Amino acid sequence: MPGGPGRRGRRRCGRRIQGQPASFHFHPAGEEDAGKVHLLLEEFEAVRLVDHLGLTQTEAAVRMGISQKTLWNDLAAAREKIADALVHGKQIVIQREPLPR
Repeated sequence: MPGGPGRRGRRRCGRRIQGQPASFHFHPAGEEDAGKVHLLLEEFEAVRLVDHLGLTQTEAAVRMGISQKTLWNDLAAAREKIADALVHGKQIVIQREPLPR
């Protein structure tokens, strides 16, 4: 398959990641294991740039070296995963390495 085993369609384009998370694993205190949400490093970077640093999506896309549409897709996926984790008490696990170019 073009995107690798288990993936359909085109490969993900390379993204510039400038910030690393202080922690790669978050979990609710005192809660039973409700599951895990896996956040890609590029999704973390999109949230960091737009929601934490307050950059526009255009500025964030330029910093990451991707199109605005790709940035928007990463940001939307990250927000959905984070919301799922918060609402359902799931752990958030951030992958340590970006996907290869």
